[in-house]
Amino acid sequence: MGTPDFILELRERIGTAPLWLSGSTAGIHRTRPDGTPEWLLVRRADSGAWSVVTGIVDPGEHPAEAAAREALEEAGVVVEVERLVWQDVTDMRTYDNGDQTQYINHTFRCLWVSGEPHPADGENTEAAFFTADALPELDDDHARAMGVLIADAPECGLGPMPPA
Repeated sequence: MGTPDFILELRERIGTAPLWLSGSTAGIHRTRPDGTPEWLLVRRADSGAWSVVTGIVDPGEHPAEAAAREALEEAGVVVEVERLVWQDVTDMRTYDNGDQTQYINHTFRCLWVSGEPHPADGENTEAAFFTADALPELDDDHARAMGVLIADAPECGLGPMPPA
């Protein structure tokens, strides 16, 4: 799905100036018949890197709804959002076109309900489940997110995520 229209409209007014946005991360898990948990990751079309499903929260949208929407849009799967596991603020990101953005990010643990994972919207080239001991290489942000998702602490974490 690319950049949402509301951001493109804002960028027409503010150019590349820093923009504060809300983001959602959907840590999607399911259990194999043998009881082994596995996690859904997507391979980004722009960088080729594997990542957790992420996206921007639309105006007026609840971050949990955004997580479920992104799971369907990016990977073609229906999920049940179980709970918020971490809330943090990203570093300022500067994109190739000069746009600067910082996110308040909501990381949700989500249960896979249905759908065969596939790159559904063109943002990704692959979507697949992996066991925790066979995850592909992830950048630091996504590795930390997977760490808190797999740890499944009973309380929601706040602030910077712990190192991977």
